[in-house]
Amino acid sequence: MDFNMKKLASDAGVFFTRAVQFTEEKLGQAEKTELDAHFENLLARADGTKNWTEKILRQTEVLLQPNPSLSGLPGARVEEFLYEKLDRKVPSRVTNGELLAQYMIEAANDFGPGTPYGKTLIKVGETERRLGGAERDFIHSASINFLSPLRNFLEGDWRTISKERRILENRRLDLDACKARLKKAKAAEAKAAAEHELRMAQTEFDRQAEVTRLLLEGISSTHVNHLRCLHEFAEAQATYYAQCYQYMLDLQKQLGRLPGTFVGNVESTSPPPTTASPTAMAAATGPAVPTIPVVPTVVGAPNSAPTVEGLNPGDVKPPASGTRKARVLYDYQAADSGELSLLADEMITVYSLPGMDPDWLIGERGNQKGKVPVTYLELLS
Repeated sequence: MDFNMKKLASDAGVFFTRAVQFTEEKLGQAEKTELDAHFENLLARADGTKNWTEKILRQTEVLLQPNPSLSGLPGARVEEFLYEKLDRKVPSRVTNGELLAQYMIEAANDFGPGTPYGKTLIKVGETERRLGGAERDFIHSASINFLSPLRNFLEGDWRTISKERRILENRRLDLDACKARLKKAKAAEAKAAAEHELRMAQTEFDRQAEVTRLLLEGISSTHVNHLRCLHEFAEAQATYYAQCYQYMLDLQKQLGRLPGTFVGNVESTSPPPTTASPTAMAAATGPAVPTIPVVPTVVGAPNSAPTVEGLNPGDVKPPASGTRKARVLYDYQAADSGELSLLADEMITVYSLPGMDPDWLIGERGNQKGKVPVTYLELLS
């Protein structure tokens, strides 16, 4: 009991001495041992790494799960945190896309799965389910390969650095307090005692400064690790968006085959031309196919509708209404006399004809006329 009381009294005395030294430094009444410039730079870089890691972590969580309550699971992030702490696998949960798919399919069964609306609801619902599954895979990959390393740094390495920095600050206060006592000492014995305390404090400070310096220099390894994780995050996101894009292309093709479905740019049911399709050419040359408005076309028109297959576009007269202006997105070289060559950024007039392949339009430029691929155009209102 006596030993504990003595230790308590000693600790209280040390705390009081540090508080006095700290206060006098703030008031400008005591000198402060300054760290060298390199050490200060290491501290600044460590603080910046911690602050930006926190911001990136929080915003990535928002990106991956903007509002957990939308899926009927409020506090989902708290649940994930608890599962991580318990070292247990987070249970798979329904994504917003999968929930939307469920509602669409249930609605289709209610309205009639054989009706045009019901069939379309089912097709779109099935695609939304696939999108939801891709989203879950992306979130899982990002959580393991990106979020977890960031959290591990903040909860592991950074806590260790913060602890050692606090110890270093205490050692510095002790050192400066010893320096102040040495200056105030008058008697020889007091000076000898103060010098001994100063040497001990200096040794403790130097040892702790070296430990802290090594930890701070380890931030470079942290940056390298986070760089690798960032590459994996970007790769997972690229894979996710590529899957979503392919799923939506497949959906457009499926909707184009449903009779009575009003669509814009869909896959043609007529035999393909002998040359490569403009969609394939655009994909092969590199530019991404933009989302553009198209002249409305009713898929599944009556069989009696005239066809433009083999028709000379020069003999075609534009309809009384329905012509639109379009801006050319990419250069296009006509494959035959029935097509119109295009130059990027030029303006042309376009229109569609009944029974015409929806991947193509009739384009006019002055006295020139010919078929043009929709994917090379931006239709203007």
